[in-house]
Amino acid sequence: MAARIPPLSPPYPEQAADLLHRLMPSGQEPIALFRTYARNLPLGEALHSWGSYQLSRRLSLGLRERELVIVRTCARCGCEYEWGVHIAYFADRAALTAEQVSSLTHGSSADPCWSDEHDRVLLDAADALHDDNDIDDALWARLSAQFSPEQILDVLMLCGWYHAISFTARATRLQPEPGAPRIDAARTSGARAGA
Repeated sequence: MAARIPPLSPPYPEQAADLLHRLMPSGQEPIALFRTYARNLPLGEALHSWGSYQLSRRLSLGLRERELVIVRTCARCGCEYEWGVHIAYFADRAALTAEQVSSLTHGSSADPCWSDEHDRVLLDAADALHDDNDIDDALWARLSAQFSPEQILDVLMLCGWYHAISFTARATRLQPEPGAPRIDAARTSGARAGA
């Protein structure tokens, strides 16, 4: 299926080329999501500022914590495009095992691959925000026992940000990046039965 808003293709207009250059690591071609946002330059600039914070060391969460929230949120939103980008670029760096990727995608925090409450509570928070748009008192107490108020604010905004990214990628029908993993391939023998 063709994208409803086709990503820009080279040669890019000068302002779009500048934005795309800043959005990607040096020497890498811009991904389709960024080329889509570059169709609306003011939006692309605003997203660059916010996305730069979310993926930077300024975020109060570590890379693993960040990726647990992002991958779970994208999986729950059914956003294969962004899920695949994050698995391809960050899963190894976040030390996510194949069983954990499968669980993040098709399972739950109760799966045996999650032995650390620190990881489990992030999955449960992402699920609660996705399902209920809220975090109840019991889950808030668990989250507060593991994370500072600054970190919790980052968790909340990270979930919201990746809902917005997922909405864009899904509604515009972005196809997975070449070579990116697919959600169905994340099922492993360690996945929860019926997941």
